[in-house]
Amino acid sequence: MDPHPTPSPKKRRRGIYLLPNLFTTSALFAGFYGVLSAMQSHFEPAAIAIFAAMLLDGLDGRVARLTQTQSDFGAEYDSLSDMVAFGIAPALVVYEWALKDLGKVGWLAAFIYTATTALRLARFNTQLGVADKRYFQGLPSPSAAAILASGVWIGASQTLQGEWIQWLAALLTVFTGLLMVSNFRYYSFKELELRGRVSFVVAVVMTLSFAFLFLHPPVILFLLFLLYGISGPTLTLMRRRQWRLQRRAIKDSDRR
Repeated sequence: MDPHPTPSPKKRRRGIYLLPNLFTTSALFAGFYGVLSAMQSHFEPAAIAIFAAMLLDGLDGRVARLTQTQSDFGAEYDSLSDMVAFGIAPALVVYEWALKDLGKVGWLAAFIYTATTALRLARFNTQLGVADKRYFQGLPSPSAAAILASGVWIGASQTLQGEWIQWLAALLTVFTGLLMVSNFRYYSFKELELRGRVSFVVAVVMTLSFAFLFLHPPVILFLLFLLYGISGPTLTLMRRRQWRLQRRAIKDSDRR
């Protein structure tokens, strides 16, 4: 008998973490439900389902970190869920609502948005270890989906119709898609410390903000996410202008 038996290799634990993946599956279902609702011309529930997917998508990562259940499987599953909830679902919802009557232009706009969402997610996954966590490169796909979903929500609730609505929806769809694959930087809000103390004034402002949101949710949400979408190009251009002014000032000082 061998006096020094070789230790048997440890068996790899099979299976997946249930809790965070339940949130991911719920977000996936919300996006799927949004598509089904749009196919039945129920556009308001379809838009709300996309916002529900956004909420659930934000929770799955936080739950995984709080419960120490992060995994490679969860990250890949989350990315696939995002592609459905924030790529395919918004494109099909806006297509069913306004783009299908535009013929080839309509489905081309919807495809551009879907393809740029896939490219945005692929780029994000490859830059996880090297990107500055304070900023996103390109408009995040949930924010792009929120712009389209809130736009459809406004149009459906106000029964907006006409060819100008169709062309406006096509331009908005392509515009948000291109922002996702742009090099504009967007603030990620990951440095906000929600567990710390805040002043009483901040608490009052937050309360008033929630009250203001419920006055007319689709309009307020559309304006908020549209402003966020515009903030990327605006801040980037401001930084470039400031950098050029500083560079010009350095050249002027060197000449003196």
